[in-house]
Amino acid sequence: MPMGFLSFLILLPLALATGGLALWGAFALWFQLPAPAWARVATIVLWCVPAFASLAALAGWGGLWRWGPMVFLLCLVALFAWWHTIRPSHDRVWADDVARMLESQVRGDQVTLNNVRNFTWRSETDYDVQWETRHYDLSHLVSADLLLSYWMGPAIAHTLVSFGFDDGRRLVFSLEIRKEKGESFSALGGFFRRFDTVIVAADESDIIRTRTNARGEDVYLYRLRLRPEQLRKVFLGYLERAAQLHEQPRFYNTLTSNCTTIVFELARRLSPSLPLNYRLLLSGYFGEYTYDHGGLVPGYSFAQLKQAGRITQRAQAAGPQDDYAKAIRRGVPGVPAAETD
Repeated sequence: MPMGFLSFLILLPLALATGGLALWGAFALWFQLPAPAWARVATIVLWCVPAFASLAALAGWGGLWRWGPMVFLLCLVALFAWWHTIRPSHDRVWADDVARMLESQVRGDQVTLNNVRNFTWRSETDYDVQWETRHYDLSHLVSADLLLSYWMGPAIAHTLVSFGFDDGRRLVFSLEIRKEKGESFSALGGFFRRFDTVIVAADESDIIRTRTNARGEDVYLYRLRLRPEQLRKVFLGYLERAAQLHEQPRFYNTLTSNCTTIVFELARRLSPSLPLNYRLLLSGYFGEYTYDHGGLVPGYSFAQLKQAGRITQRAQAAGPQDDYAKAIRRGVPGVPAAETD
């Protein structure tokens, strides 16, 4: 006998929920099950059997299929119990560029940072390892620049913030996945607790050059419109987040805890009314979002800022004898001549 319309309205959400949970479970098993690929595939097939049986029961099939929802529910409980045993950790064999965590000591305006990265990159696999201890005086903090590094089309970019001091020094903060040795990034895996999170503090000639020169990414730089007290607040906000991660490891999440959401979170401390927007997920458009909310230097269209802010070629051309920070900023709107001469 055909299902009535009311039954259809009740069963359709159940079927969609079953299908969605089955798909989520399949991805969770693929990214987290500590087994060879063939074993993960076999486990996923077994996982899908009770899900299919549950859908068959919802569709009105009789016989053994009627036990499908109960079996799938039990499997789901077991999967969730296993899922909650997966914890972030500081104790793994990390890739060299994220092997150390940023540590800070703040006494008034005086800041000491341990484990500032200053690698020399010749390629993604050929580099000189160098970690430094640096001292900064926040009363000499004068500027901040937003950097967007495009690595997967126009909609996806990595977001960094570079702080400038009146003596010409620069320091870049970047929230990144903490890769293990031999591991590579997966945006999909970022939804399934595949990576831990780390905040990297690095020299510009390290963290920008590795993107433009070693990885071939396209990088744009925009001068941020921030007052001195706002600069200080954002700078210390990064140190606060780094300290929290040092105390308690956390997972990276492609949607909710990534390189762009931390910038948005810190910006909301300055302007609590900043709205959520799709450009926080499609981070390649985050520069335009920042412009629309008055965060970039005034007097230019966003198209002008973007065109002048493309630093890729200048970064690639800068040699060891050049002042890297000055070389990449030539022609960038809002940057005083003293910073580029």
